[in-house]
Amino acid sequence: MDTLIFTCGGMENGGMFPVEHTGRGQDCSPEFSLKNVCASAKTLAVTLEDISHPLFRNFTHWLIWNIPAGPQIPGAIPKGKRVPGLENARQGLGYGVYRYAGPKPPKGKRHLYRISVYVLDSEIDLKFPAVKRRFLAAAGEHIVQRGQITCGFES
Repeated sequence: MDTLIFTCGGMENGGMFPVEHTGRGQDCSPEFSLKNVCASAKTLAVTLEDISHPLFRNFTHWLIWNIPAGPQIPGAIPKGKRVPGLENARQGLGYGVYRYAGPKPPKGKRHLYRISVYVLDSEIDLKFPAVKRRFLAAAGEHIVQRGQITCGFES
């Protein structure tokens, strides 16, 4: 199977998170461009985690799933459990809300963030409140590709 390749709002693996996609900027989700999405793809999912949070390991900032499979995921996805413009897409709890919540470490601190994109061969049915752990358990055998990048941000 081909490796999933994605670009994300001007971010590069090992680079810095653009301010516009953080809690210190516009706090809007970035746009994603995907390459090599496998033929069996039905849906996409994205997680954003703070992997250097001092209290909560891999603290979830964003969880969205059931995005229709394709070469693009739009940016500035609106808040809400369901995303009308993305057919059956759902957003789970991340940072305590049903929306994208970009990086916002304490002033003067640098944190590392991991964005993961999952390609699935089906929709995933989860009851609310949905969290990353429950999503990954339900999606497990349906994940056919995965890609990730890690970026830093300092407030």
